[in-house]
Amino acid sequence: MTTPLDPRRHVYRADLAAEHLRGRVEAARYVTGKRRQVVADALPLRRAPRFDATLDTEALHGETLTVYDEREGWAWVQLAEDGYVGYIPSEGLATAMVEPTHRITALRTYVFPEPDSKVPPLAMLSLNARIAVAAPGDRFARLATGGFVYASHTAPLGSFADDFVAVAETFAGTPYLWGGRTSVGLDCSGLVQLAAGAAGHAVPRDADMQEAEAGHPVEWSEGVALSRGDLVFWEGHVGIMTSPEDFIHANAHHLAVQTEPLKEAAARIETAAGLKIRSVRRLPPAA
Repeated sequence: MTTPLDPRRHVYRADLAAEHLRGRVEAARYVTGKRRQVVADALPLRRAPRFDATLDTEALHGETLTVYDEREGWAWVQLAEDGYVGYIPSEGLATAMVEPTHRITALRTYVFPEPDSKVPPLAMLSLNARIAVAAPGDRFARLATGGFVYASHTAPLGSFADDFVAVAETFAGTPYLWGGRTSVGLDCSGLVQLAAGAAGHAVPRDADMQEAEAGHPVEWSEGVALSRGDLVFWEGHVGIMTSPEDFIHANAHHLAVQTEPLKEAAARIETAAGLKIRSVRRLPPAA
């Protein structure tokens, strides 16, 4: 029996599917899709074309995607960043592509209409958002799309943080938000994806995907010491070891990103949900 393709990462519905899936899925028609770019600060990607539908992830400013269907203010898309499929508000997308040159390295930063931090900002961009810098400067960088950002909050594409765990630690206290992928709010796998991405590691979006694909598996049993940077997985949850004893995770217990002893968290999760740690994975050295 053929295993159905994961609809989170494959563009198909009963009425419509991506052309490259012809012969693999049945649909009433197939389309090639149109490339678009996110020009909003960030856009929610939802499971259905409604604002009250489940938030699955977010697309950051400057990311590109492919639109396969568009109606009533919603676009059915696949993100170029991690292949996630869902519905995004059309008004935050542009047809004109601007090639990014830099990414945001601060948890969040502002776009100002002038190179002056005292004027009201135009937008707020989050870590890993992509921007096109037209004119770098010592204090402000001028964007090709208009506006200015703090130059110290940017880095050229292709340059990465040395330690993704240190990046994750800067999110301490950030509110927990299912599907969130910004410093305003994020979930457990969003924290892993953002921090790892800042260090040059491309990892998938959801915890089950990360458990199957991120880095390589590490032999683990209770009592075996773990290393800083190891990813620890339960069913539907993931955290990052910050030391052999402690780990950081975005979680619904603290309703925030929190560092705590792994042993205590594991006992709490087992008591509350009946779940035990089931695997550990390790990312390669920084890119």
